[in-house]
Order: sequence, then C-alpha cells, then structure tokens
Amino acid sequence: MSLGAVLFLVLGLALLIVGAELLVRGASRLALRVGITPLVVGLTVVAFGTSSPELAVSVQAGLAGQPGIAVGNIVGSNIFNVLLILGLAALILPLAVSRQLVRFDVPLMIGVSLLFWVMAIDGRIGRFDGVLLVAGIVAYTIYAIYLGRRANAVSDEYEREFGQVDGAFGRLPLQLAAIAGGLVLLVVGANWLVDSAVVIARLLGVSEVVIGLTIVAAGTSLPEVATSVVAALRGERDIAVGNVIGSNLFNLLSIAGIASLVTPGGLEVAASLVRFDIPVMIAVAFACLPIFATGHLIARWEGALFVGYYIAYVTYLILAATEHAALPPFSGVMLGFVLPLTAVTLLVLWGRHRHVDETSRL
Repeated sequence: MSLGAVLFLVLGLALLIVGAELLVRGASRLALRVGITPLVVGLTVVAFGTSSPELAVSVQAGLAGQPGIAVGNIVGSNIFNVLLILGLAALILPLAVSRQLVRFDVPLMIGVSLLFWVMAIDGRIGRFDGVLLVAGIVAYTIYAIYLGRRANAVSDEYEREFGQVDGAFGRLPLQLAAIAGGLVLLVVGANWLVDSAVVIARLLGVSEVVIGLTIVAAGTSLPEVATSVVAALRGERDIAVGNVIGSNLFNLLSIAGIASLVTPGGLEVAASLVRFDIPVMIAVAFACLPIFATGHLIARWEGALFVGYYIAYVTYLILAATEHAALPPFSGVMLGFVLPLTAVTLLVLWGRHRHVDETSRL
C-alpha cells in the first residue's frame, strides 16, 4: 500500500476534524447571540457543523467523478451515527430522549430516509431531486429555529458546552474568522481524503462504494463522535442525541441535495446501495423509534445492541468485498435469527411501555 496515500488520508482526516471544530465553535457562538435552545442548537448548528466534513467530501467526490464515495459517505455516515455514536454515548451514560425527538424529528428522519430510497431506485439522485432535498433542509431549519426562538431561552447547559459569548470567541470578527478558517480546512482536508481513499481502494481492489461506506464515512463522522461522547460524559444529553438525529437529516437533505446539484448529471447511485445499504439505513432509522420511545431513554443494553449491529454490518461489508466463504452462513444467521429476534424484542418492549403509559393515565 502506498505510504503517501495513507499519510494524506490521515492528514485529510485531521484537517477535517480541526476545520469542523473551528466551524462549530464559531457558528455555535453566533447562534448563542441569537438565543435558541440547546436541543435546537444540537439539531441544527452543532449537527450541521459536525456534518460539514461529509458535505465537503461528498461534494468533492461528486465533482471528481467519484459518486460511489459521495453516496456511500452519506449512507455510511447515517448508519455510523446511529449505531456506533449513539451506542457508545449510551454505554457511557443512559441517554434521556426529548419528546420532541420521538414525536417529530425521528419520524421525519424515517420519512426522509424512505424518500431518499425512492429517489435512488432509478440509480440516480438527479438535480430535481436535489432541489427538493435542499428545500427540505431549509424548511426544517427554519421550523427548528422558530421553535427554539418561541421557547425564548438558552440554558446554562449549552453555555457550559460552548462557553459564554464574552469568552475567547465572544467577538464577532473572531467568530467569523473561525467559520472562514474552518471552511478552508474542510475543503483542503476533503480533497486529500477523497484522493487518497480512491488510491487505497484501487490498491486493495475494493470498490469505492465500500471505501465510502466504511473508511470515509467513519472518518468524516469523527466530529460527531467527539461531540456526542463528550456531551454524554458531561451529562448534556440533548446535545448528544440531537447532534446525531440532526446530522442524519442534514446528510440526507443538504449533503445529498447540494452534491447532486453541483455534480454534472446528478449523483449516480450504485445498485448495491439501493439493494442493501440504503435499506439498512432505513431499518436503523426505524429502530430508533421504539428504542427512543421506551421510557424516552436509550439504556446501556440498547447502546450495546447498536454497537454490536454496527460491528456486524462492517463485518458483512468486509466479507462481501472479499467474497469470503463465511458470507452465506453469516448472512443466514443475521437475517434468519438475530434481526427478527431483535425486532420482536423491541416491539414487545414498546408495547409494554405504551400499555403502562395508558394505564397510568386512567
């Protein structure tokens, strides 16, 4: 393997992380000046900021004629965000889930995931699809900010996470400089990451789709990992959970929309993504609803379940990419036993919780 490609992959990831950090810090303090609630900040400013590496990489990949990396990065990041990031955060500390997420944001994520699949069935996310997706993220952001402004409060929880407006980043010029510097680092890091990922994929004989679903998706999701894990450690659960759900919505609506608009002819979607990976992303989105609704809490055992499923998903991708003999029995066990058992367990728990809720109201 080329050491130069690996070096540029690592450097690209480092620039993405630093750039995202600067962007989040600068943008979040501007949001603090406006005065919106921590959950809305997590769903919008923080989520969009930590998803900026995915945006930079997918747009660059689309312009470079690497649609497998562009779409694989979006789908892989959404799977990574829910299964691994929320799973790890819940293992650290059981995460309380806001009723707003259960009633509105998670169902919206499920609906947008289904819409994305419908758009991709013909093998392409076209420019008209891109316009609809971008319009969706604009409408969602306006609505989320409206709700936050109506609440008319910014709690101490958010200020502990991002600091006071009067701190080091309190001055408007510094906030704008942080945003601009973060964007520059994101663009440079995205260029290096995409170019090196393509080289590594060719050297390993692995498709660009698999590289996008794994290495690139995990790498560009590192800001989400850091944000949600640190928020969980500090007990700031609204930011931890809102960051993940907001990032997934941003990935599907904004990143897919913008990438399809700037890529000549739109984004080509590989058949393997339509058949397997996008349905997995949809199933993961559906899995959030019963888990989030059972007591409005993501318990540690549910976090462990998420992490275990992500390991199983990556194992499947590796076995499929290498055409390993263990793939058929592994798939048979997952599809015939593990997934149905998990689905039944979650439905039973959800049913019991709803029964308890209804009984308590009587």
